[in-house]
Amino acid sequence: MFMRNGLLFLALLTTPILHADESPKLGKPVSQALVKQWNSDIFPDGEGLPTGKGTATYGKKVYQQYCLSCHGIKGTGDSADELAGAKHGLTDNPPDKTIGTYWPYATTIFDFTRRSMPLNNPGSLNNSQLYAVTAYLLFLNGIITEKEIMNAETLPKVIMPNRNGFVSYTVNP
Repeated sequence: MFMRNGLLFLALLTTPILHADESPKLGKPVSQALVKQWNSDIFPDGEGLPTGKGTATYGKKVYQQYCLSCHGIKGTGDSADELAGAKHGLTDNPPDKTIGTYWPYATTIFDFTRRSMPLNNPGSLNNSQLYAVTAYLLFLNGIITEKEIMNAETLPKVIMPNRNGFVSYTVNP
């Protein structure tokens, strides 16, 4: 096993590095805007959140346009996972891992949606659409009211039901 892994490592070391003009021409070049989007982190305390704002009322419209076809009516699931409407808790069999039962931070909803949704065009929603659809998902899960404004100041203050449901530990070397 070691010999095989060692030979693979040696082969990787001695393989010439391809320059851009020598590449196999797969994929497409990444724009600087997309690199910037991927290279921006949003933390649970809200650090990194952009400007913008939205409510669940506007978020419902954004959801219907961009999310409904995969996540179903009111986030109850379709070809993609359910986001709301849990009928079971995390300790039930089967568990329901929705935003309201599983996710520990509201800022994570914003960040995940910003990076990954809509599936057919990730990163296409503007900041206000992202705050609005996040607000709508929080509203559907009974966490905020329909009129509450979500922005860089208010979103990190949302206390998710499973905020303390994760265990953190340190591995000693």
